[in-house]
Amino acid sequence: PDAARAALGRLVPGEEPLADALARELSRLAGLPIPPDSFDWSRVPAHLRATFRVVDGERTVAEGKDLGALQEKLGATVRDVLADAARSLERSGLTAWTVGEVPRTFTAGETVGYPALVDRGTSVSLQVLATRAEQQASMWAGVRRLLLLAAPSPLKYVSSRLDTRAKLVLTQNPHGSLSALLEDCAVAAADEIIAEAGGPAWDASGFAALAATARAELNERVLELLRSAHQVLSVWGPLRARLGAPVPPPLRPAVEDVRGQVDALVGLGFVAATGRRRIRDVLRYLRAAEHRLDRLEGDTARDAARMERVHAVEAEVRAFLDQLPPARRGEDAVRQIGWMVQELRVSVFAQSLGTPYPVSGQRIYRAMDQLTG
Repeated sequence: PDAARAALGRLVPGEEPLADALARELSRLAGLPIPPDSFDWSRVPAHLRATFRVVDGERTVAEGKDLGALQEKLGATVRDVLADAARSLERSGLTAWTVGEVPRTFTAGETVGYPALVDRGTSVSLQVLATRAEQQASMWAGVRRLLLLAAPSPLKYVSSRLDTRAKLVLTQNPHGSLSALLEDCAVAAADEIIAEAGGPAWDASGFAALAATARAELNERVLELLRSAHQVLSVWGPLRARLGAPVPPPLRPAVEDVRGQVDALVGLGFVAATGRRRIRDVLRYLRAAEHRLDRLEGDTARDAARMERVHAVEAEVRAFLDQLPPARRGEDAVRQIGWMVQELRVSVFAQSLGTPYPVSGQRIYRAMDQLTG
């Protein structure tokens, strides 16, 4: 009861999911990471759980205890209404910009939809989506796909400028092939071009300007990103092999922690997910992980204490991200929190490598508070 009172005294009703808030506050009280999934809602009696009711004037449209199920049911209804009404607007199988201007909204009776280009891999489609957040994310990816379809493949250009040794290193990547890694770099380069233009194009003239930049600059941008990826993979390969080797039981928690960090940093699509600004930082994070492993044997107690500090901060960050609307999680300021956690790992486990700015758990908490305040 004392712990419950102490935790509840710090909560603001209606501000965030209860499980996330309790996990954060109890983690602070206990000094141990308590994940939000520790709480089993199925064991809470029905009369203690909220009932959600969706109304249209006097009429109840839907009602139930499971908010997610209601959202899914009603979301499907909205999508069905929009799909039926938007048949004259929607297109599929597009490999070039042939849609004129994409409208920002589409209205069907009282229902508002949000048209966007949707990436289908080898083509794009024009589709009316249910929310503005879906529209924004989808439009960026759709315009990027059209840019890559319009530009010549950078494979020949890049291959002629890499020696055999570099190609060998680059083939050892989480994507499984050099061509897949090259596609990742091309996506990152196209993202740069779109970002520098202020966002995706919404009409033919805007796309033509993006395409002209891509034709002139995409190959060189891809080559530069590939060279940065080469540096990362030169460290990642041996480090990954080292993490796969058997270790004594006392070292396993730290090795598992490093393996999780490395997998999160260098995985499928890591170049596009990281971007040019951060890929050199990833190299430093991997070297910090190496440094930690080098010092681990004979230092397990101090490493465990440091790891506990980092895990407590990571639990807070997970709770913070879970309470954000999905559309906000890709914002630069929000992604910066994740990079601050990586800098914290450098500061805690490999201080000699240095960080570009002072970092601590409290600084990360304040950065999160500023984004939710």
